[in-house]
Order: sequence, then structure tokens, then C-alpha cells
Amino acid sequence: MEGSIDDERLDFGKMGYGCQHYRRRCLIRAPCCNEIFPCRHCHNEAASILRNPVDRHELNRCDVEQVICAVCDTEQPVDVSARIVGVSMGEYFCRICKFYDDDADKKQFHCDDCGICRVGGRENFFHCKKCGSCYSVTLRDNHRCIENSMHHHCPICYEYLFDSLKDTTVLRCGHTMHYECCHEMIKREKYSCPICSKSVIDMSITWKRLDEEIEGTTMPEYYHNTKVCATK
Repeated sequence: MEGSIDDERLDFGKMGYGCQHYRRRCLIRAPCCNEIFPCRHCHNEAASILRNPVDRHELNRCDVEQVICAVCDTEQPVDVSARIVGVSMGEYFCRICKFYDDDADKKQFHCDDCGICRVGGRENFFHCKKCGSCYSVTLRDNHRCIENSMHHHCPICYEYLFDSLKDTTVLRCGHTMHYECCHEMIKREKYSCPICSKSVIDMSITWKRLDEEIEGTTMPEYYHNTKVCATK
């Protein structure tokens, strides 16, 4: 496949046991193009920059059937360990997502309702049926539901949120975006949701100060008898 992973990245996957996305002791063969990649994100990044737009595509994680052991270089059907040398390809393995990860500190778990694996510990999350995604238990009965609120792109960077590797935050209005994008927006003194324009933080003190400033400002004499009539 033109524009696919190069030899240096493939060698890094074998010697470094993983890539910038995951730490694991295997590579995957993408059934859509029959190429080898450290993970589906590496595949999607390579496929997204192919010269011919028609050839650009994404890999469905559940379609992966073959993996290559990074220790013995043996290709085999998806399994928790390498069949020849017997090493685990990842401390965490999901047979549904065909997903390996050697960083168990992430506390990965598979959500049947989401249909994908999440991180952070199952006990710390619940699945909101209306929003269509897992949220922190701190948001249970404490967030405004919007149907499929996570099944759209971040309004700032436009990355698809549902399976993004970045942390996501739920705004007061119920809309969602990347946490770092929200933080950057507030740092630039943009305090309204890019989707519905409602305040993303408590602005009551600011509105109170504005009201006090207006009340303390004398109306110019020129406007004392001015009236604005509504037009039809």
C-alpha cells in the first residue's frame, strides 16, 4: 500500500515493543490492505495521507484476524500469547476488540454497550444509554443528557470523540469536547460552548459585576428620553 508504514517504524514496533499509541509485544496485519502495523491508529494515520483520496480508509479493530509476535516474528491468528515462544503479547487482551496493551496501569475494561475497550477501571465509570458512552461515576445523575453526545467530532480539533485516545470532558450544557481543547479555549477567554453558545463555566459572578457596573453608570442625558420601538 503506497504511503504505508516504513521499515524504521516496523523495526521500532519489534524492538521497542509497541508504538506511540500502545505498549505491546505484537503487530497486526490489517485485513483491508494486508499491511503490517503496530496498531490500528498507526494504520489509520498512514492510510489518511495516501496520495489518492480514494485509497484512504480506516481499520475496523474487530476485523483484525492475524498478529505478528514482536519477539519471535511469527504470524498467527489473534490470541493472548505467542504460540511458539509462549510470551504474552499484552497484559491486557480483549478478544472482541482484538486489542492488546501491556500497560495494565490504565485499568482497561471492555464496555459491551460502547462496543469498545475503555481505560480507567470499570468501577469508576457507568454507561449512559442516552448519551451513548461511558462517563465517570461522578456524572451519574449529574449531567445533562444529549442523545449520542459522544458520537461526533470535537468542535475545536474535529477529532472523532467516541474512540479518541485523549481525555474528554462533558460541558454544563451536555455537549462534549476534548479536555485539553476546552482548557485551551478557556485560556483564550472563550467561555461559551462552540455548539450551543451556553456558558461552559459558572459565570454568575461575572454577570453580577456587569449588573453592578451598569447600575452604577449614569445614563447620558442625551439618551434619557430615547425609546426603541419594535418594528414589524
